[in-house]
Amino acid sequence: MKRAIVNAVVHTGEEIIENGVVIVENGTIISVQTETPNDIETIDLKGKHLAAGFIDIQINGGEKYYFSQTPNEETIQDIYDASMQYGTTHVLPCLISSSRETILKGIEAVREYRIKHQNGVIGMHLEGPFLNPQRRGAHSIDQVRKPTNEELQEIISKGKDVIKVITIAPECFTEEQLQMLIESGITISIGHSTITHKEAQAYFSKGINLVTHLFNAMTQFGHREPGLVGAVFENEEVYAPVILDGVHCDYAAAKIAYKLKQDKFFLISDATFLGRKVANFRWDKFDAHLVDGFYRNEDGNLAGATISMAEAVQNAYNHLNISADEAIKMATARVASAIGMQDKVGKIKSGFPASFVQFEADLSTITTLDLTK
Repeated sequence: MKRAIVNAVVHTGEEIIENGVVIVENGTIISVQTETPNDIETIDLKGKHLAAGFIDIQINGGEKYYFSQTPNEETIQDIYDASMQYGTTHVLPCLISSSRETILKGIEAVREYRIKHQNGVIGMHLEGPFLNPQRRGAHSIDQVRKPTNEELQEIISKGKDVIKVITIAPECFTEEQLQMLIESGITISIGHSTITHKEAQAYFSKGINLVTHLFNAMTQFGHREPGLVGAVFENEEVYAPVILDGVHCDYAAAKIAYKLKQDKFFLISDATFLGRKVANFRWDKFDAHLVDGFYRNEDGNLAGATISMAEAVQNAYNHLNISADEAIKMATARVASAIGMQDKVGKIKSGFPASFVQFEADLSTITTLDLTK
C-alpha cells in the first residue's frame, strides 16, 4: 500500500526540506518531494519534524531481559520492542565477554531471529571477550581472555553476516590474529584497552576507524602521553561514539570531543536495560543496581547505562550547543557510516526503510513512526 507523509519538516540526513512529502510503499521509502500526490492515503504531521529512526549499535538489554544472560530470540524481541518506544528503529544487541558457548548461542539467536523477522535488528555487537583485563570495566574477569586462532576463526566463521561490530583490545592479539579479523569484514572497534597514543595510531593505520564508548575503559589524554583518547582526537578518520548521559561522559568533555571530531562524533546508549524498570540485576559476577537513575555495581562503579537514544539526542541538543538536525544526525546517518551501512539505513532516502521519528523543533518530544509493516 502506498502512503504519503505530508506537512512535515523533513530531515533527510543530507538536507532539511520544509513542507516535505515522503512517499512510502511496502515498508520502503519511494521518494522525497514537495508535491502531495492525489488519490493516496496521507499521514499529516501538522508541521512536526521527521527524520530517520535512530540506530543504536550498543544496547545490552530491553525492558526485561539482558542479552548476555539469555541470548535468545525472546531477549532480542524485548530489546527491539523497547528500543522502538524510544525512537530507535535499528539495533545491534550487544553481547559482552562470555564463554565460547554463550557467544555461539548469541550469534545463532540473532541469525534465526533475522530469518524470521524482517525488522530493524541488523546484527549484533560482540563486546569482548578479547579485552585487556586491566580495563575490563564491568566485564567478568573469568570471561576476559586472549584469543586463540581456533576460537577467533570459529567466531568469524559462525558470525559471518551477523556480527557487525566487535570490540577488542588489539594489544591482546598477535599480528596474524588481528589480520584475520581485519580480513573478515567485521567492523573492529578498539575498547577496554591500555594502548598508548603511538600504538593506537599504528592500529588505526591498519584501517580500524572506530572505538567503543569514548573516554570509558581506555587510556586517557595527557600532555605527555595522549593515550587512546588523544589518538582518536588526532585521527580524522576515527569515529567516536559517546554515552551522553552526563555521567559516563561529562557534557563539557563531550562538547570538547564534538568540536574535535565533528562528523565522526555519534551517540550510543550502552543501556543495560531501557525504561529504568529493572532495579536490581545479577548475572554471573556482574551486578547492576539502579541508584539515582544510573546503574552501579556493589562497588559503586558504573554498571552500564540507563539512557535511551532519544534521551541521548535530547542531551546533545541541550548541552552541546548544536542544532536539532545535528543532534539527529548523531543518532542516524553518522551511526550508519561508522558501521559501513550508510547506503542502507540512517537517512530518509529512496530505497531506505520507512522507519522514522517525528519530533518537535526543540526535540522536547520524540516518537516513533514505523511504516515498515
